This record gives sequence, C-alpha cells and structure tokens, in this order.
Amino acid sequence: MSELINRAAMLAESYLAVALPTRWQHVQAVAAKAARVAPILSDADAEALVAAAWLHDVGYAPGVTDTGLHSLDGARELLKNEIPRRVADLVAYHSCAIFEATERGLADLLTAEFVDERSPVTDALWYADMTTGPSGHSLSVNARLGEVRQRYGPEHVVTRFWATAEPTLVAAVSRTEERLGTQPM
Repeated sequence: MSELINRAAMLAESYLAVALPTRWQHVQAVAAKAARVAPILSDADAEALVAAAWLHDVGYAPGVTDTGLHSLDGARELLKNEIPRRVADLVAYHSCAIFEATERGLADLLTAEFVDERSPVTDALWYADMTTGPSGHSLSVNARLGEVRQRYGPEHVVTRFWATAEPTLVAAVSRTEERLGTQPM
C-alpha cells in the first residue's frame, strides 16, 4: 500500500470510525471496492482512486461540516491536511456532487475551488461509492439510489438532486463495468 493510501485510510479512520461508525463501514467497503477496480487504471490513477475512496465521506464528520455539502466540506478539510489537490478534487465532485451543489446553491463555490476531472478515475470512484450500501454491502446502482431515496424521504435535498443526477451516475457506473469487462463487483 502506498504512503498516500495509508495516510488516507488513517485520516478517514480518525474522522469517522468513532464519530460515525456506520459511515466508517461504508467508507471501508468503498475503499476495498476501489482497490479491486484499481488494476484497470495506471498506477498514479489507481493511487488517487483508492485514496479518494478512503476520504470521500470525511465531510460528514463532526467539526468538518460547514456548508452542508459534504463533498465540498470534505475536500476543503483534505487540503488543510495536505492531501494532494487531485484527491481533494476527486472528493469534491464524487458521485455527482455538482448536482447537489446546484440544488443547495453552492455550485459557484464548488466550481471556483475545485476541478472536476471527468475521467475513468472519476467513474471508478462513483462506481465504488454508488454500488456500496451504507453498511458496506454491495448492491446495484439502482438499488443504491432507491435506498438513498427511501432513507432521506421524498422532499429531502439529496432525494431531489438524485432525480437530476441519476442518468449521469448510472452512466459512470456502466462505463466502469465496461472497463472491468466483468459483472459488477
């Protein structure tokens, strides 16, 4: 395991394991899935993917939440912790965060501070996150979207942004599955 991935795992654990144990289960499973997907990428891309998978939900941690957009709050925190900019960018935009940012009136802030690289690495991160349930179990992207809608309820901002983001998320997951050349993990 690279130094960056090791550091990312330790940082995520420090923010989530005690404060948000269910979220920590999810993050561990997303990172494990990202590590299984990583061989389809170059070494540098694989390292960025797995590090971002460990860190993608740090923005939910107590003391990190600021704007209410966990991807933005987490990415900002990562820069404070001297995590590479590319990893922070991946976290900032993970799983269609731009759609949630728009719904929350934060899109200008997100786009001013972070870069959306739109790459196979982005797709792979979204795949790992959107095919992993809240307690770490694997499921299809459609089941995951249904689970999120049920958990948050019909009027919640998260449910509303999924309505717009769903085709983009499903396409990213499909592209990763095609790159893997196998059935979903």
